[in-house]
Amino acid sequence: MSTIEERMRILKMISEKQITAEEGAKLLEALRASSGDVAAQEAATKARWLRVRVTDRGSGRAKLNVNIPIGLLDVGLKMGARFAPDMAGLDLQAIQAAIKEGLHGRIVEVDDEQDDERVEIFVE
Repeated sequence: MSTIEERMRILKMISEKQITAEEGAKLLEALRASSGDVAAQEAATKARWLRVRVTDRGSGRAKLNVNIPIGLLDVGLKMGARFAPDMAGLDLQAIQAAIKEGLHGRIVEVDDEQDDERVEIFVE
C-alpha cells in the first residue's frame, strides 16, 4: 500500500470516528517517520556501485573496469569467487556485511605477482 493511500485511510478513520484525532496524528507521524527511513535507505542503495578494476602494474593501463549496482552484490561476489579461486581466502560474508552497513572506498586491493596485475574493488 502506498503512503498516500495509508494517509487517506487514517484520515477516513478519523472522519468516521473510528480513532481520535490525537491517535490519527500519532499514526500519521509514525507513517511519515517510517517512510522517510525507507526512502533514505532505498536512495542510498540505488546510488551505490561496486567497482572492480584490474590494471597492469607495469604500464598502469586498465585491463578491466566493471561497475556493478550494489543491489547485485550477492550475485557479483558469487560470480567473482568462481572465476578467481585463489581469492577463496577472503571472507566474502564479512565484505558483504561491511558494504551493507555503509562501507565506502577501496575495500580490496590485491597484487598478482604472476600476471603483474593489481585488482582493486571499490564501493562508491
